[in-house]
Amino acid sequence: MNQQRPQKKTTIYDLAELAGTSASAVSAVLNGNWKKRRISSQLAEKITRIAEEQGYAINMQASLLRREKSRIIGMIVPKYDNRYFGSIVETFEIMARERGLFPIITCTLRDPDLEVEAARTMLSYQVEWLISTGATDPDRITDICLAAGTRSLNLDLPGTKATSIISDNFAGARELTRRTLSNVERKTGEKASLLFIGGRGSDHNTAERIRGFRTAHQDLGVPIEEHHILACGYAPEKAAQALSAMAAKEGSVPRGMFVNSTISLEGVMRWIKTSPHFEGNPPIIGCFDWDPFVALLGHDIEMARQDVPGMLTAAFNIVEKSGGDTQTLIEIPPIFA
Repeated sequence: MNQQRPQKKTTIYDLAELAGTSASAVSAVLNGNWKKRRISSQLAEKITRIAEEQGYAINMQASLLRREKSRIIGMIVPKYDNRYFGSIVETFEIMARERGLFPIITCTLRDPDLEVEAARTMLSYQVEWLISTGATDPDRITDICLAAGTRSLNLDLPGTKATSIISDNFAGARELTRRTLSNVERKTGEKASLLFIGGRGSDHNTAERIRGFRTAHQDLGVPIEEHHILACGYAPEKAAQALSAMAAKEGSVPRGMFVNSTISLEGVMRWIKTSPHFEGNPPIIGCFDWDPFVALLGHDIEMARQDVPGMLTAAFNIVEKSGGDTQTLIEIPPIFA
């Protein structure tokens, strides 16, 4: 049998011959470096058109040459396996497409080096905007964007060099603490301070939640036990370890708790399940985050739901007005059922 020979692949030398230019000029256009080589936009467009006609696998940068704007909007996000960040990603994609924008998203695992790498990669795709969600160093990303002439926004955690859109962590924590303290008094008949657990004291959101936590105790005249503020990190295992260490040292754990996120709540519930401290007296919890499955846990848990649609509506309002180069801080109130 006669075997059909595979069709010969088009090379940059073929494209150069068809375009009447050099192979190096073709390479510069396909790699997105044509402006640095002072190649005219007319020649760049010609090379791009010929490459597409010949079925040449050009990269994203080259495919953008014939458009004034890329219509691409990027987002970096620290986690996917969390309902809050998952909701941000899903809502971001929906809102972007409704506005004729193409969203690209990458997870950086709260790694500062990955955040920078992701930002630079997105800029190479000529994103028009980059939204830094929960970034460990948002100002560094803003600097990278400014150097590339790209606009940026901060979401969830604020920076100082671009507009930041976050939850109103102080007011939300104050209200959540007040509600949880009231639940403790209603169920036990006594006023007792709460345990604060989770988050990093060095980040803005946790610091503001601790401030709201303190203020609510003062509002209701309930003294705080300072050693019961455990900003032990977000990871579930850190929350479990902190509770275990407290129980070993003090012999008990406060029944009322302010848990800083559903990530930390996972560790809290894991420890409670294996601990004898709450047998017959389930803990009374306020969580600064929301998850519908928490209602199935069978415990009295109050939740503050961060207004993701509200936060992203504010973000896209800025994108549509081409703002974002200021140091504005926009705080969106959390939702209570």
